[in-house]
Amino acid sequence: MLIDLHAHAVHPDFYDQDPFWGPQFAVKNNGDFSLKVGHWILTLGQPERRAAVEAGTALSLEEHWKMVRDSRNRLKSMDAAGQDAQVLSIPSHCYMYWTPADFSTRFAKRCNEVLGTYCADSDNRLFYWAHAPLNVPEACPEIIRHAVKEYGAVGLSAGGANFGGLEFDSPELDTVWETMCDLDLPIFVHGYNQSVTWGEKANDDRYETTAIVGMNYDETQCFWNLICGGVLDRFPDLKVYITHAGGFVPYQLGRLDECNKNLEVRHNKHDLMHYMKNFWFDPEIHALPMRQAMCELIGADQLVYGTNFGGSDAIRFDMTADLRMSDEDKDKIRYLNALKLFHKEESDIGRCSSPAVDAMAVPL
Repeated sequence: MLIDLHAHAVHPDFYDQDPFWGPQFAVKNNGDFSLKVGHWILTLGQPERRAAVEAGTALSLEEHWKMVRDSRNRLKSMDAAGQDAQVLSIPSHCYMYWTPADFSTRFAKRCNEVLGTYCADSDNRLFYWAHAPLNVPEACPEIIRHAVKEYGAVGLSAGGANFGGLEFDSPELDTVWETMCDLDLPIFVHGYNQSVTWGEKANDDRYETTAIVGMNYDETQCFWNLICGGVLDRFPDLKVYITHAGGFVPYQLGRLDECNKNLEVRHNKHDLMHYMKNFWFDPEIHALPMRQAMCELIGADQLVYGTNFGGSDAIRFDMTADLRMSDEDKDKIRYLNALKLFHKEESDIGRCSSPAVDAMAVPL
């Protein structure tokens, strides 16, 4: 069995929710898609779309949305990639932590309704991470609980930093972490491009640095703030999955540990390594030697499978296939750890209808 916990869903029914904030898709003169959120315009494209445009086979935006609305098309792409199930999340440009409270709250409710409905008719192969307006902490518990109870969300999706000025260690967010501990469900941490918060200067980020490099930085901030801020002492049962191979955490773990011990302003009661049991990471690294080292350092018990399915840098091969580890440990990464986090059995998950045939299949 293979469960992909890092799979984005770009669904038309939560776009165009505001004349300014959008998010708004359009077709550029060259046939590629453009995306606008407030002042920010995406310049990181999809290779599949560009190839289709060059070949003259690209769908119109209306045709594309029609395909996306039908979850059977996504299941076909999952079959082609050999994936039994996915846990979907909204793209990070949709977090909307930088927007007014009334819109970000309304938008979060809309996203949960859309994804919950989309996943419901998938033979137990599609699940999703709830979205909540973390810039409005007081609204989050009710929204999260509703998403879990009414729409079957299996956890909460969150950025890595800057929730309208709040951070993971901000006391205002304790109500969110308390809710997640009460539900005993994990948080999926995925950084977002901070340039979207820069107002009229949003497009000064010439090479999408706040996305390509910044997401990893923000994900590392999440780890650092949760520990140094004493959040995991207040909420020792909090479960946090950081994607993109943990940001920079695994590669600087020793330095983080040593620096934390010498940090005068830290609030954590234990050494940094004590809190590793609260974190899960995925081996989403393209180079095998780095992926192998990361898995050996973190250990199979704290790893899950996430490919960035649908993203421009998605992993398009089985990340566990060439790892030097036992089949039992590979299965922990591929699905067993996910089942434990979500309190599910193998029988609760639908299966791929056919063997993988094309790892380059266009994701939806």
